[in-house]
Amino acid sequence: MQIGSHHFDSSILRAYDIRGIVGETLFEADAYYIGRSFATCLLKSADSIAVGRDGRLSSPMLETALIQGLQDAGQMVCSIGLSSTPLLYYTIFEHAHAGGIMVTGSHNPPTHNGFKLMRGRSPFFGQAICDLEAIAASGKFLSGQGKVQYFSPMETYGTRLLKDLEISPRLRVAWDTGNGTVGPILQTLITRLPCTSFHINQSVDGRFPTHPPDPSLPENLHDLRALVQRERCDIGIAFDGDGDRMGIIDENGNSVSGDKVLLLFARDILVRCPGATIIADAKTSQTFFDDVVKLGGYPIMEKTGHSIIKTRMQETGALLAGEMSGHIFFADAWYGFDDALYAALRLLMLLTQQGGTLSELLHLLPSLYATPELSFPCLDTDKKAVIKRIVQRLQQEQANFLTIDGVRVRTAQGWWLLRASNTQALLTGRAEASSPEALEMLQQELKHYLHYGMGSNDA
Repeated sequence: MQIGSHHFDSSILRAYDIRGIVGETLFEADAYYIGRSFATCLLKSADSIAVGRDGRLSSPMLETALIQGLQDAGQMVCSIGLSSTPLLYYTIFEHAHAGGIMVTGSHNPPTHNGFKLMRGRSPFFGQAICDLEAIAASGKFLSGQGKVQYFSPMETYGTRLLKDLEISPRLRVAWDTGNGTVGPILQTLITRLPCTSFHINQSVDGRFPTHPPDPSLPENLHDLRALVQRERCDIGIAFDGDGDRMGIIDENGNSVSGDKVLLLFARDILVRCPGATIIADAKTSQTFFDDVVKLGGYPIMEKTGHSIIKTRMQETGALLAGEMSGHIFFADAWYGFDDALYAALRLLMLLTQQGGTLSELLHLLPSLYATPELSFPCLDTDKKAVIKRIVQRLQQEQANFLTIDGVRVRTAQGWWLLRASNTQALLTGRAEASSPEALEMLQQELKHYLHYGMGSNDA
């Protein structure tokens, strides 16, 4: 490949990773220069970089180019091949690699792909991605002849997952790996689990023929819901395309929101670790933050984004964190990264220890009326401007609001949130209130400000 300066499509450089549409905004050459620039940025050619890929059809091509770029910068590479993102993280943490890159489109459509990057045990995001872009544009790269070592950490990862976990053999568990890369890992794990398991969509298929790889959307859990009801399971667990997010179905077939799952874990941790710091994203229910305080914990509201959350955990020493989308981060007995398979096993252990059904445990949690995540199409180039206009309007009205991530407004009825998606050309929203009538009022208020932010004459 001819070497020179390289310029990426600006749309692929996201807040906490790199992501685009293959053949439209993301190309093989981009993968090469990401590898070459990343190695140059780290200046760690004596230490190895771990590389993995998900099951998308474009991932082998991008992985090959990425590794070549790393090698041409003199970088030693540890390739773990087809894997989940948490399996790559585990490899970095356990084997002290200088960093890592996962080729993955995560929960996005099959035509999308991208890269999640780590510098040592810390996320590589924000300004670091800007620095990588600047190196590529300058054409000033390290040069060398790096080598590739192939390594499979799956067996030791499976053993580590099951360490100190007590799971009842009476549990009946439905699993939907959605044709993502958790499938083969879970299949080997099932043989070591004492519970009865039913596993669907287990083969890796980058076309995602059964449903899109996003377990946060109830419509993508239809197969899992049917399996739970057909086999009379105690719980259903679904995963996204690269295994760092999960979706939950209770024994009655009802979807369980990410913040309720997080609160179950928070209550458990605060019994054992009084005063623990726990982080949740700005989409999380107010009942979560209030309940953590009542239990003697210290809650922190943070921006959505796996890299941002992990960095904040390292800064604060938080033992637990989570996002509405299904990312759960444990640092009490795990590494502090988002691993949906580990979170799923912890949930099974919680059911084992607490007794009763999942719906009974959920019934004990404080609850308000809330919308699911709402999506509003908006060009990537317009998202920041829309939010800025809304914030200016709220300031003029002296409203009660936070700008941790977009804008979260508190009123007498409850609260509503509007923020820019980090991964899609969308604004996303949510509202929560004490009654259905109040919730409808908040949704109308949210839409009113949205129309104003987009320049509508109706606002």
